[in-house]
Amino acid sequence: MSIAEMVHSVLDGPLTLGLRAYDGSSTGPPDSPRALHLRTPRAAAYLATAPGQLGLVRAYVAGDLDVDGVHPGDPYDLLVDLSAVRFRRPTAAAAVEAARTLGVKGLAPPPPPPQEALPRWRRAAEGLRHSMPRDAGAVSRHYDVSNRFYELVLGPSMTYTCACYPDAAATLEDAQDNKYRLALDKLGLRAGDRLLDIGCGWGGMVRAAARRGIHTLGVTLSGAQAAWAQQALAEEGLAGLAEVRHSDYRAVRESGFDAVSSIGLTEHVGVRGYPAYFAWIGDRLRPGGLLLNHSITRPHNRRQETGPFIDRYVFPDGELTGSGRIIAQAQDAGLEVLHEENLREHYALTLAQWCRNLVEHWDECVAEVGEGTARVWGLYMAGSRLGFERNEIQLHQVLAQRPHPDGATRLPLRPWWRP
Repeated sequence: MSIAEMVHSVLDGPLTLGLRAYDGSSTGPPDSPRALHLRTPRAAAYLATAPGQLGLVRAYVAGDLDVDGVHPGDPYDLLVDLSAVRFRRPTAAAAVEAARTLGVKGLAPPPPPPQEALPRWRRAAEGLRHSMPRDAGAVSRHYDVSNRFYELVLGPSMTYTCACYPDAAATLEDAQDNKYRLALDKLGLRAGDRLLDIGCGWGGMVRAAARRGIHTLGVTLSGAQAAWAQQALAEEGLAGLAEVRHSDYRAVRESGFDAVSSIGLTEHVGVRGYPAYFAWIGDRLRPGGLLLNHSITRPHNRRQETGPFIDRYVFPDGELTGSGRIIAQAQDAGLEVLHEENLREHYALTLAQWCRNLVEHWDECVAEVGEGTARVWGLYMAGSRLGFERNEIQLHQVLAQRPHPDGATRLPLRPWWRP
């Protein structure tokens, strides 16, 4: 049995792109603009021992699987093709023939690429899920890759969260500036006010607030992010107004803030941690203080762990749910929800631009972090773009307030910000 025949034995329907294998066999539409190239026997072993998403990812990240007609910095078109492919279990006879073809060595799982984290069930030694030590390790794994790599991919704003596009023709930098403008306007902050930004990343929100004269404290679990942000604050002459700490947000003891912003942190908290998360935020706000919670969500309100690729290569321990559950948990913690909106399509535009940046700076990115890691990020960002476009994931901003004791909001009757 050839490798191409093995692939056909697990397909449920036609192959929508080409395939070439190291044994010389091929299949799929001969005129397809894209084709999978299984370069080595290890590629076949990855696919055979981890059928489905994980095997494909391992072979691709390790470089044993290439794709003709697709740049690894933006494999979006490949993922569109693969989304139309359906698989089935092989018959007993086909499985026996495949085993003969691969041999004993080909049926032994090869070591995964070094970019792969342990499966969830083997992470107990790192602490309980969403404990401070385990969260610190997960965040470091993702964000401490290389500040230079992120500069190349994210652009000058160094903002790794969804932008807000005033129109589809806006540049990424304009859209990120507009996102921070929108967040600060929703929070109604003025010069002299105090803002706590949890999960602050490289300090984009911190710097935007400090430029308005707002006293801002940002916290991040990434040491590399904190160092970069502190340097950026110093270079802009903002160090007297703002601080970024290398810290878990739960270690912040200050309170009485006029506002709390959480932009891209909730995804790391864990759904079961929402009650404590929102209660903690409420305790940090003064009466009448506002929270802006900006996070990736599902289009349903069930708790759902991320798939094997995201969990092992991108965000270990990640889980998502819907905006309804986030709103309910904020309300149960005593916060009054004032407004919410979905920026799903904006995130698809953001991710498309990040992929373009990765393609443009591919050689430098590979020199900085290695080709395997660069492939992971291209795959992750292109796949996420497709998920946002197809409404498999969303991005919601929720605005809430810690109520005054008398129940008054002391806010305008209608939204006070420009969309």
